Amino acid sequence: MKLLLPSHREKKTVSIFMVPACLILLLGLCSNLANAQTPDPRFDPPTAEFHFARLMFSNAAYSRRGRRGGAWMTDYPDAEYHLMDGVNRMTNIEGELVDYYGQGGRLISLDGDQVFDYPWLYAVEVGQWTLSAQEATKLREYLDRGGFLMVDDFWGDYEWQTFVESMRRVFPDRPIVEIDEDDPVMHVMFDVDKSTQIPGMNGIRTGSIPHWRGIYDDAGRLIVAINFNMDMGDAWEHAGNPYYPAKMTAMAYRFAVNYIIYSMTH
Repeated sequence: MKLLLPSHREKKTVSIFMVPACLILLLGLCSNLANAQTPDPRFDPPTAEFHFARLMFSNAAYSRRGRRGGAWMTDYPDAEYHLMDGVNRMTNIEGELVDYYGQGGRLISLDGDQVFDYPWLYAVEVGQWTLSAQEATKLREYLDRGGFLMVDDFWGDYEWQTFVESMRRVFPDRPIVEIDEDDPVMHVMFDVDKSTQIPGMNGIRTGSIPHWRGIYDDAGRLIVAINFNMDMGDAWEHAGNPYYPAKMTAMAYRFAVNYIIYSMTH
């Protein structure tokens, strides 16, 4: 079979201005296709001994956070960036460093089983969260199976009640108690105490009293560490900021390292 080619006179001319446009369109389509096929590594399985795992959740209906961002995103990813650098410097843990785009950290949803890959889970501004019955069940299973949850940066009676409302869906049968000074979590690597309140970048909220509270399992293992009326996330986020007190950052680092090591050894 012969291919019938147009004669010289029948050939149509192609404008030189059409070639770049076609190339640009083709490159754009290829780029979009590549992006669509490339998964977000922040949702990948673990690739290191330890990752900063941040819990994603829905805001409560009366949250002061607007539609543009969830409360769970507070201090993200700067807190991860600075803390993981400190964890790797201060311990023998092989932690995955986090860059300014959050790569290296993990974003955790309670919709699937991803959470079971991580021994330590961080949730910020839980005074504005709301957990569904399904999410609460998954979080309880995670904690019962050996997971550890650290919650941070919520203030005052109103936010405390919001936090407790969802936490009671997780553990309706376990009390929230003050962590004793002699608890192993206070001494697992660093000797820390509860005498100093860790402030946010804007300082201590007037009249707020710090509380180091927790929930324990039947064997006496701390499974939820509750930092109430404190902001460790800000202390990590502003580790390199000369306007944030270095003493507070150092203390927040020590508490975080203790929580992490405790979660991996208990």
